[in-house]
Amino acid sequence: MNASKSATETVHIIGAGLAGSEAAWQVANAGVAVVLHEMRPVRMTEAHRTDGLAELVCSNSFRSDDAANNAVGLLHAEMRRLGSLIMRAADANQVPAGGALAVDRDGFSAAVTKALNDHPLIDIDRTEVGGLPPADWGNVIVATGPLTSAPLAEAIRVLSGEDALAFFDAIAPIVHRDSIDMSAAWFQSRYDKVGPGGTGADYINCPMNKEQYDAFVDALIAGEKTDFKEWETNTPYFDGCLPIEVMAERGRETLRHGPMKPVGLTNPHDPTVKAYAIVQLRQDNKLGTLYNLVGFQTKLKHGAQQRVFRTIPGLENAEFARLGGLHRNTFLNSPKLLDTQLRLRAQPRLRFAGQMTGCGGYVESASIGLMAGLYAAADARAASLAPPPSTTALGSLLGHITGGHIETIDAGPRSFQPMNINFGLFPPLTSAPTKKPDGTRLRGNEKTVAKKQAMSARALSDLDRWIADHLRVQAAA
Repeated sequence: MNASKSATETVHIIGAGLAGSEAAWQVANAGVAVVLHEMRPVRMTEAHRTDGLAELVCSNSFRSDDAANNAVGLLHAEMRRLGSLIMRAADANQVPAGGALAVDRDGFSAAVTKALNDHPLIDIDRTEVGGLPPADWGNVIVATGPLTSAPLAEAIRVLSGEDALAFFDAIAPIVHRDSIDMSAAWFQSRYDKVGPGGTGADYINCPMNKEQYDAFVDALIAGEKTDFKEWETNTPYFDGCLPIEVMAERGRETLRHGPMKPVGLTNPHDPTVKAYAIVQLRQDNKLGTLYNLVGFQTKLKHGAQQRVFRTIPGLENAEFARLGGLHRNTFLNSPKLLDTQLRLRAQPRLRFAGQMTGCGGYVESASIGLMAGLYAAADARAASLAPPPSTTALGSLLGHITGGHIETIDAGPRSFQPMNINFGLFPPLTSAPTKKPDGTRLRGNEKTVAKKQAMSARALSDLDRWIADHLRVQAAA
């Protein structure tokens, strides 16, 4: 840590996951000293396996990188404009994944860890913060994520005056590439879509006929699951990351309309026969030696996983580098507990970031860390920072977390739930596009595509104006 900075100016960040790492980077790059507290490896969690910063414990995908047509791709673009470390490390460690941005998880974590270790204004403290931060820490970001240690979680609960909400998040299995039978499986991205670093043939596809699919669903439902602990039994799932057996229990066709949908793919081994369902595997490391089962988060016991997943055509002899798992996630009732700058109303020196604020997804968590870092840096410099426009992905996600979701419906407020970024969080366009550039009228799905593209263009234009009017002015001051 830079000794010229006083203790009152220093920002303490608890947790070095994606949100905490991004927050530390933003604060330090604003010229403010940071102490980044990470309890691993002194104390590990149920899901982490390394001491690396920003370790990815679930999927290795940052989802779509299409800024013009997809809300998460737009969020990628906005973060890049703001000098995001998480996006820089992701771009430098991408692996082929069709239209998605997926990363080599070890290379990604190593890049983030090195950047933060090398920054002259960042001091990394490898100890656990076992409760509320000391009173003389006047500017704190809590970014401990869904696996917050029990003492700190309890201290936050007592301080907030209510129980935190909770949900389950799950981990998908990873398979060794050379154990997949490619005489049954094939490489293809859905609709042959080419993404960053990809070729349009980036996923391994395993087809099922109806008989195989029905047997697979029966096996999922019957498979032995890991018992819930007593404190987990009433915790609801987050729909964005449901275990595959829970999806199967919701209806026999659920998987065919979810992670096993057979659309946009043609089996070159039998091109005239349409598969009833398809399991996709996505590259998990840069070497291409590991692939994860897309959407196959699970609570099945390890023996049941191997038995059931080896009934998938092409995976009969699959060797698993990692089996699936499930852990409890917690998040705050943020609209009630946090102000518009992510500060705890009951104790404003504490600011929260990441998944525990009620955003879903790697990129969303990192983006809230980014904003928390900008706000904390402004506070440290006795400056003010206006929020990003609600028309941007950053602004719309912040709006959801800090109260934008609350509306009166049938004389009652909506309950707060985790949310991935989506265009439904954005304010509507003043006027929706109705015509193509050549003057002909838009029809059907063309209207939806044009609307998304117009919202994305508006977002990037408004973000650039916000950066010029607020961040650059603040930096100059």
